[in-house]
Amino acid sequence: MPITLPTYKDVVAASQRLEGAANVTPVLTSRTINREVGAELFFKCENYQRTGSFKFRGAYNALSQFDAAQRKAGVVAFSSGNHAQGIALAASILGMPAAIVMPTDAPAAKVAATRGYGAEVILYDRYTEDRAEIGRALAVERGMTLIPPYDHPDILSGQGTAAKELFEEVGALDALFVGLGGGGMLSGTTLSTRALAPDCMLVGVEPQAGNDGQRSFESGAIVRIDTPETIADGAQTQFLGNYTFPIILEGVNRIVTVTDDELVAAMKFFAQRMKMVVEPTGCLGLAAVRKLKDELQGKRVGVIITGGNIDIDKLGRFLHS
Repeated sequence: MPITLPTYKDVVAASQRLEGAANVTPVLTSRTINREVGAELFFKCENYQRTGSFKFRGAYNALSQFDAAQRKAGVVAFSSGNHAQGIALAASILGMPAAIVMPTDAPAAKVAATRGYGAEVILYDRYTEDRAEIGRALAVERGMTLIPPYDHPDILSGQGTAAKELFEEVGALDALFVGLGGGGMLSGTTLSTRALAPDCMLVGVEPQAGNDGQRSFESGAIVRIDTPETIADGAQTQFLGNYTFPIILEGVNRIVTVTDDELVAAMKFFAQRMKMVVEPTGCLGLAAVRKLKDELQGKRVGVIITGGNIDIDKLGRFLHS
């Protein structure tokens, strides 16, 4: 059965639903990085979003459209951490129960925060068990509605509101760099970019160890990989989604990869020079900008910082490495 892909109109509708619920996150600049790269950079700081990542946008957009029966039964989701927190908080605000399937090796801070927002956490082994199967079984068993972390029209439409805000604040950009895991943020950003800045070069960024999106983009078909081993836990996805991939394929200009060492270097820059805590996945965009700086000379470049949720002890180890 063919699916109906969301459009920019859905992003606009999501923006209206999120008004007063989600933060309009700041756009920050740094003369230091501008000099290093030779371009003018604008950082959309979703690490200052509620729950510490952009995921609250899609979660609230999806859950706010539940009918009375769905709200009473509640929501089930699976996530390595940021979608978990977004769903948990949105469910709490909207007064519905939430059950979240999370990997045993998820950052402790993300698990604690998810529980703190009132959700039930069900742990699984990401290397031997299928989180989607567990989530579907729970949904059937409890009569809950399953909301996946990225492959859902309401989720990706909500995520697209971050780029909408960025363009409305700073105007057209020559390039925009966006982290890529399952593609929710990148596909939503694609809808906003092609509507508001059609000539902008849109670049998706993956960890080198998990380049399924790059391989899918280049082959024109969804490529599935084993769970990648990378510090970018928010991008440890194995494949793009049936909603996210066609939007990315049509509207993104290129997909590049960065190493874990390049992510650590970006984390250090954010901490030392911009006084921000940014998780490894949130560093994908800056790491790629540094890598491609020769192509960006004199340009206006946007970077979406996707989140800032990281265990303090792990952050310390990265900063001292």
